[in-house]
Amino acid sequence: QVQLVESGGGLVQAGGSLRLSCAASGRTFSSYAMGWFRQAPGKEREFVSRITWVGGRIYYADAVKGRFTISRDSAKNTVYLQMNSLKAEDTALYYCAAEKRLGEVDYWGQGTQVTVSS
Repeated sequence: QVQLVESGGGLVQAGGSLRLSCAASGRTFSSYAMGWFRQAPGKEREFVSRITWVGGRIYYADAVKGRFTISRDSAKNTVYLQMNSLKAEDTALYYCAAEKRLGEVDYWGQGTQVTVSS
């Protein structure tokens, strides 16, 4: 059974930092890209960042470039999202995702809440 388990969300003041983790299990993800999406209240879910498991190709949404950094630990089957200089508009439920084809999510995590107070 495939599982993506997120952790690391919480409440932080504007300008602060958080690090999200996503532990993947249940299959081999070497042919997948792993990444993060987010959904704020009343808004659609949007892409944040992704990294390909092989090759480590990285993508970011324009809204987070220069502030967020995605990385992976292949030995632990874990993907991280380091979020710095957080803004109130970063407040959302953050989901881990696995994509075999970019833009098509095959697996979702349950989500972890990030709240940034201004």
